[in-house]
Amino acid sequence: MEFSLPEWLGPSIAARTRFVDTEVAAAIAAGVRQVVLCGAGYDDRPLRFRTPGVRFIELDHPATQEDKARRLRDLGAGSPGVTLAPVDFRTDDVAAVLEQAGHLASKPSLFVAEGLLVYLDQPSCERLLAALAGRAAVGSVLAVSLATHADGHDSVEVAAAANDRRRHGAAEPWRTILPVAEHLAMLTDAAWRVTETQWSPVAAADVSHGRRSLLVIART
Repeated sequence: MEFSLPEWLGPSIAARTRFVDTEVAAAIAAGVRQVVLCGAGYDDRPLRFRTPGVRFIELDHPATQEDKARRLRDLGAGSPGVTLAPVDFRTDDVAAVLEQAGHLASKPSLFVAEGLLVYLDQPSCERLLAALAGRAAVGSVLAVSLATHADGHDSVEVAAAANDRRRHGAAEPWRTILPVAEHLAMLTDAAWRVTETQWSPVAAADVSHGRRSLLVIART
């Protein structure tokens, strides 16, 4: 399977990758022993940051998880430190899936939702954020990327324009692009406390509606 991304998304995705990598390294250095990657896809962080005693739990669609497990077997890269947990964020109980995967709600975790929420409808985003907060012990951290647009625009129209721009080669539509205040309120309503934000680079000069990715650290 080959993957390609529009050239105009490159700088934003590179910044997002560095941001999450920094948080994973910092969490491990601080003694966090559970890293939960939501919408992990083909993320290679469990291999790049493999550390004795640190467990990675990856949540993603069953078909993706099955393919990734096969690829890891073919590479001989399987590890007891990685658990692939199938989940459909639209319908499944994420908290229950985490519990079944062996996640310990009594221990601090780093939760990562990188490039995921934009693909979910807003109710699914809200349920996911609340489920993660419900599993977050004191000292847990959430690293999340948010797709935002400038104030004064209709979010449905913004998403439609964004999907029209990326229609060529885009397998899944973007669904949740919100003004910054609404996105941050969604985190707060889910019992997360936002402690750090930083902008990802502007994707391209001609991106409409002031769309930009906001990188956020939130804590319990």
